[in-house]
Amino acid sequence: MLKILVTGGAGFIGSAVVRHIIRHSQDQVLNLDKLTYAGNLQSLQEVSSDPRYQFVQMDICDQYKVLGELERFQPDVVMHLAAESHVDRSIDGPSAFIQTNIVGTYSLLEACRQYWLQLPHARQQSFRFHHISTDEVYGDLHGTEDLFTETTPYAPSSPYSASKAASDHLVRAWHRTYGLPVLLTNCSNNYGPFHFPEKLIPLVILNALAGKPLPVYGNGQQVRDWLYVEDHASALYCVATRGLVGETYNIGGHNEKKNIEVVESICSLLDELVPQKPGNIEHYRELIQFVQDRPGHDHRYAIDAAKISRDLEWQPAQTFESGLRKTVMWYLQNRDWWQAVLNGSYQMERLGTGVSGE
Repeated sequence: MLKILVTGGAGFIGSAVVRHIIRHSQDQVLNLDKLTYAGNLQSLQEVSSDPRYQFVQMDICDQYKVLGELERFQPDVVMHLAAESHVDRSIDGPSAFIQTNIVGTYSLLEACRQYWLQLPHARQQSFRFHHISTDEVYGDLHGTEDLFTETTPYAPSSPYSASKAASDHLVRAWHRTYGLPVLLTNCSNNYGPFHFPEKLIPLVILNALAGKPLPVYGNGQQVRDWLYVEDHASALYCVATRGLVGETYNIGGHNEKKNIEVVESICSLLDELVPQKPGNIEHYRELIQFVQDRPGHDHRYAIDAAKISRDLEWQPAQTFESGLRKTVMWYLQNRDWWQAVLNGSYQMERLGTGVSGE
């Protein structure tokens, strides 16, 4: 039984990790989350009453408070998922990305280093700092056959990906300079339940249900490798508990799709599952609208996940087709969750008496 501290555990991927650990292990989890707009405690209702789960509202930039929680909880593993992650927001306002993704990672690394140095030798040897990053740090691929590997040079394009690249470099530096036992993972595009509605797949689902335009950047030919979030959570737990110190593992879903293909697939599923359509449309794809491309938009991402498959025997359980159907069904069956996000009432959760550490 491990004690695992998860930063950003109220976010999309972080909450999936917390739910996975509580569902599939006997481990204890401490979730540290600042509860910015993307943090949603309603995504954790399934585990909120479990005695193995704790939540503290906290900014990872507050190094001394974080150190206090480390010393109180005594984790064996820190899984660092707290990050600003939306490319469009990073273009409009990069400051928050520099603060959270770079300064926050530095502050967390220093708190963890101080905590780690206090541990007995055996616990120092077994401690792990697992930094969760993105394939966007590699830039984009121009060929149709090339793949990102763990040794692909970094070439970030957006303020978001540049801030994540910087955080990756900090983690590796703390390993080489100070000996902090670290693990890194870089993943492809996630999708699935509890995804904040500003991201492509939930945005298209909810806009289609409301009869609103389905915006597609440029010509929609940008290619992404899609990874079902629960598959990602299982991979992260696998790396955190079995990965080799100092190693990087790329995590992908083996599902390359053009953005327009993703949107059209959602429309086809909704034609099947929700035949009663808004307005006077016959097919949901009639709502598709091509809009001006965003600055510096990467053309293609694709992950080579051979290393994690070979070394840790991990494989995604979902195909894109099965995962997308699960995702669309989840949004149809969980209207209360996304309606609370759309009307902003989910943010009132942080004011509840059950939140400690405010």
